[in-house]
Amino acid sequence: MKRIFFLWGLSFVFFAAVANAQNFTDYFVDKTLRIDYLLSGDAQKQAIYLDELSSLPQWAGRRYHLSETPLRGNGQIVVTDSLSGMRIYANSFSSLFLEWISTKEAKQVAKGFEHTVLIPFPKHTVKVETTLYNSSGLSIAQIVHYVNPSDILIHAKGLSNIPSYKYLQKGGSYTDCIDVAIVGEGYTALEMNRFYEDAAVACESLFDHEPFKSMKNRFNVVAVATPSLDSGVSIPDKGDWKNTAFMSHFDTFYSDRYLTTTHIKAIHDAVAGIPYEHLVVLANTEKYGGGGIYNDITLTAAHHYKFRPVVVHEFGHAFGGLADEYWYEGDVMDDTYPLNVEPWEQNITTRIDFMSKWQDMLKKGTPVPTLSKDRDKYPIGLYEGAGYSGKGIYRASYDCRMRTNECPTFCPVCRRALQRMIDFYTVP
Repeated sequence: MKRIFFLWGLSFVFFAAVANAQNFTDYFVDKTLRIDYLLSGDAQKQAIYLDELSSLPQWAGRRYHLSETPLRGNGQIVVTDSLSGMRIYANSFSSLFLEWISTKEAKQVAKGFEHTVLIPFPKHTVKVETTLYNSSGLSIAQIVHYVNPSDILIHAKGLSNIPSYKYLQKGGSYTDCIDVAIVGEGYTALEMNRFYEDAAVACESLFDHEPFKSMKNRFNVVAVATPSLDSGVSIPDKGDWKNTAFMSHFDTFYSDRYLTTTHIKAIHDAVAGIPYEHLVVLANTEKYGGGGIYNDITLTAAHHYKFRPVVVHEFGHAFGGLADEYWYEGDVMDDTYPLNVEPWEQNITTRIDFMSKWQDMLKKGTPVPTLSKDRDKYPIGLYEGAGYSGKGIYRASYDCRMRTNECPTFCPVCRRALQRMIDFYTVP
């Protein structure tokens, strides 16, 4: 699915603000602080507003590398302990809002989008800084606020009315594993068995791919029943609107295949009380489409015949922060990826900072650009054409799960990037 992301350079090292790692229990308790924001504005001016604070009964996120970010992303949250002044947690993310502000619509009207961030629940008052960035890596919006863990207006959620759920993969405790929750969109109460079957297919498809296959024991995957009043999902260009759990729809940004939702809080509310950190939404539809946003959500059509490769592709975006490696014939540059900066995604490059990407994986003498006729000779190279542009942006392999639905695997560079992400979450 063509999506619009802002990018800037990074290296393959993880970013840290402090040299010394802290123990989780020094600053946090085993609960989640859920922070709901409203990201608002238009193409010229953006802002972040605090919406609501909630607590969840467990912390299913990482307990290592707390003050580091695995990738730069298009936004970042930094948590500082008010007593010591130490940076104690950080994470990066992307957002549908940051895609929208590059659309033609954003030049004509201002809108607001929900965005939710999960952080470990602090023991003491903390300063929270949340920042959005533009394509040059400059801050375009920031909010700084303080959270007192004793605040009586922090809404405790997930303590009762837990929905029905089934574990599809159990690698261990939520304290040690990466926890993925799969929810259904557009399945009525009478269709829950079909949802569980579709969720099992999604889980099986993911673990058919490396590195997920060989690192399966580091994941927990749970399917959560989230019934809708109507069956199916909304297709606005056909005038077909449904009353569903998360009000997702096709035609996002007037692109017929782009299936998303702006009702992010409803998804998080639906899984409150069940340990999770990554979200996959399966839509009860045969229409082709989906979307994946880094550290936000994966959303895909469950009954199209390409469901299996698409759900893995979109999870590559949402979990691994991988970029699309395809482009459209005739495209030269659509301004998504400025050619004078290095994209933060690890599987594409403008060669501004190629040393931070897969230069170490290249065979000596690999030609630039690497031609498609030489794909067997150079399984890892610099193949021109990626990130929606046929010129100036390079991918590592001729084909990959992040380029086409027909390729059966992630390329070696994507596999390494995904493995590093899994290690970041699970290895001290």
